[in-house]
Amino acid sequence: MAELTQEERCRYARSIAIDSIGIEGQRKLKESKVMVVGCGALGTVAATYLCASGVGHLAIADFDTIDISNLQRQIMFMDSDAGKPKCHTLASRLRMLNPTVRIEEIPQMIKEEDAERLFPEFDFIIDGSDNPATKTMTSEVCKRLSKPCCIGGVSEMRGQVLTCVPGSVFWHELFGGIKDSGFLPCAVSGVLGPVPGITGSIQATEAIKYITGVGNLLNDRLLTFDSAEMAFSVFRI
Repeated sequence: MAELTQEERCRYARSIAIDSIGIEGQRKLKESKVMVVGCGALGTVAATYLCASGVGHLAIADFDTIDISNLQRQIMFMDSDAGKPKCHTLASRLRMLNPTVRIEEIPQMIKEEDAERLFPEFDFIIDGSDNPATKTMTSEVCKRLSKPCCIGGVSEMRGQVLTCVPGSVFWHELFGGIKDSGFLPCAVSGVLGPVPGITGSIQATEAIKYITGVGNLLNDRLLTFDSAEMAFSVFRI
């Protein structure tokens, strides 16, 4: 297992101090490979925390450019970034945040054939897309490849997260393919800025838990929250 440098021991000292993670867990993170599908509100937050936490190889995929309407919730982008590619801009920020992490840019929409080719290279997939069709594709491909993934969704003031591992229920099985899960694209339903921050943070946490073997994942359990009521629920499937 890869050794941690003195700089890494200092950088990740607060994670290492957690008894259930420690040096061994941090080494596991250093050796891990995670892919984030989508560099929007969920993906930017999840990727930022994974990068800061020391995932060794982090791939981020997105085809879109930054719009000023994104800035209310996609907080790794600045006003001066409007019109720039999301994938490259986020990658640049992540490299400045943690130069010890290998950041791989995939500046394209991930279609089924791309997922079939790319997903096998990674230990864990995070879907931060904003539409049911992409979430369905991620779920179906991960199911076929026996690849763990975490899929999040946001709408208005609500969020949801489901982690899928081999043997558990996958997102597309729970929501019936491309049928509406109740979480429409935010351009249609709107979304409160901090809500994807909460959701993306939970997704990053699930990835870290899976890699380190710490805690209980949200597999066969759907987490939902309503920030208007500040109410969190976990439904067993």
